[in-house]
Amino acid sequence: MPKKRRNIAFSLSFLDIMACGFGAVTLLFLILRHNATEIQTPDVRLSAEVDLLQMDIRQAEAEKTLLLNSLEQITLELVEAQGLSDRVLTDLQETEKSIQADPNDLDKLRRQVEQLEDETAQMEEVEFGDKVREFLGDGNRQYLTGLKLGGERVLILVDGSASMLADTVVNAVRRRNMDEEQKKQSPKWQWTLRTVEWLVAQLPASSRFQIYVFNTEAQPALTGSEGEWLDAADSLAMEDAIAGLKQYSPSSGTSLTNGFGAIADFENRPDNVFLLTDGLPTQGKKPPRRYMVSGEQRRKHFMAAIKEFPRGVPLNTILFPMEGDPEAAALFWQTALNTDGAFIAPSRDWP
Repeated sequence: MPKKRRNIAFSLSFLDIMACGFGAVTLLFLILRHNATEIQTPDVRLSAEVDLLQMDIRQAEAEKTLLLNSLEQITLELVEAQGLSDRVLTDLQETEKSIQADPNDLDKLRRQVEQLEDETAQMEEVEFGDKVREFLGDGNRQYLTGLKLGGERVLILVDGSASMLADTVVNAVRRRNMDEEQKKQSPKWQWTLRTVEWLVAQLPASSRFQIYVFNTEAQPALTGSEGEWLDAADSLAMEDAIAGLKQYSPSSGTSLTNGFGAIADFENRPDNVFLLTDGLPTQGKKPPRRYMVSGEQRRKHFMAAIKEFPRGVPLNTILFPMEGDPEAAALFWQTALNTDGAFIAPSRDWP
C-alpha cells in the first residue's frame, strides 16, 4: 500500500529565522564602506621642499614691496631734482639777462671780489702778523733759535736719504725695507717735515722760497718748479710744496755735493740757505765703490761739498740725531761760523 506524501509547510519559527538572517545581512551591508579610498602617507622631503618654496614666495613678495616703495621714492626725488634744475636754469637765465641789460654789473662784481680779497688779506695780517703760514708746535711753545729767517730768496735743503728714517743704523736699515707708506710715517721723517713747516711759517711775506729734497740727487718738492722761486705770499704754492715733500719717501745715500749743486739751477742765487740733515754725506758726486764708508771718507765728502757752496751765502744747519757720526756736529758748527749762519741740534719736542 503506497505511502502518502507528507505535506511540508513553513512554520512560524522558520520564518523568524529567515527574517533574522536577512536583517543581519542588511545590517552588514549598511555598516561596511563601499567607496573606501587608500590613505597615503605624505613624503617628508616633498613637504619640506614645499615649505621652502612657500617661504621663497613670501620673501619675494616682501622684496617686491620694498622695490616698489624704493621706486616710488626715487620717482619723487627725480621730480624734485627736475624742479630744482628748472629753478636753477631760470635763475641763470635771469642773471644772464640782468648782466646783458647792465654790463656795469660785471665790473661791480669784480670790484666787490677785489674788496673782499683785500679785507681777507688784512684779517690774515692782523691774525698772523708777518707770518705767511700758521704753525703751532706742541703746547704752542716758542724757541729762541738765533736763525736768521730773513732774505729775499730762501732755499730749504732737506736730506731725504735712508738715514732720515731712524736714529740708529740698525733701525734705519730695518725701515728702509718697509713699504713706502710706512717709511713716510717714520717718526724721524715726520719730525723733519714738522721742522720744514715751522721754517716756512716763519718766512716774511715779501720773500720768495724754494724747497729741495736730496739724497744721491736733488729735486724740488714741488714737481716742475726746478730753478723757480716761489712767492711766500702765495699760500697755494706753499701748500703744494709742503704736500709734495710729504709724498717723498726717504731712500738711498747722501750726496751733499749734489744737494748744493741744485743752487746752480737758479738764475738768482739764494741769500739764505737752510740745511736739514742728520750727519756727514756718504758719497760725493758719484756713488762710492764700497758699501761701507769710513768716517775719514765722509769728512772728505763734506769738505768737497763745502767747496761747491757759493761764497757769501749763510748756511743754517739743523742737525738731527744719528749714531756713529761724531764729527758731524763740529764740522757743521764750524761751517755756520764761517758762512755767518747758524747751527742747531734740536730737541725731540721741537718745533
